[in-house]
Amino acid sequence: MRFETRQILSCCLVLFLSMSFGCRKKGGDQTASGTGTKAPAPASTQTQAASVDTEKPVSEIQTQAQTMTVESLKATALKYKDAILAKQADIEKLTAKIKEIPLTEALGEEAKTLKADLEKLEAGLKALKDRYQVYYDALKQKGGDLTGLAL
Repeated sequence: MRFETRQILSCCLVLFLSMSFGCRKKGGDQTASGTGTKAPAPASTQTQAASVDTEKPVSEIQTQAQTMTVESLKATALKYKDAILAKQADIEKLTAKIKEIPLTEALGEEAKTLKADLEKLEAGLKALKDRYQVYYDALKQKGGDLTGLAL
C-alpha cells in the first residue's frame, strides 16, 4: 500500500513539474508557465502589453512602464495577476502534499525535494509580485482604472 502511494505521488509530482516548467522553445520564446525569457520589444511597440517576465530586472521594468500607455499597463498588470494567482494555486497544492507526508518521512529525500520545489515557487511568486507592483503603481500614477487588479 505504501509503495503504491509513493508511486502515485511521484507520478503526480513529475506531472506537476512537467506542466509547470514545460519545454523551453529554442528561440527563447515565452513559455506558458512564465519561466522563459523573451527579448525586449522595440521602443516603437511599447503600446502593446509586455509579457510576464521574471528574469528582467525590476529597474528595467520601471523604465519600461513609464513609457507604456494606460491600456498596455493595465493589460500587463492583468497578465501578472493571472500568473500570480496560478503560482499561488501551485504553491497551495504543493503545500498540501508536504503536509500529507507522515512525520516519519518528513526528513526523507521526497520531503526535501518537495520543500525545495516549494521554495523555488515562492521565490518565483515574489518576483512576479515585485514586477506586478511596478505596473500597478505606474497605472495608478497615470490615473488608470484599477478595477479588477486587486490581489
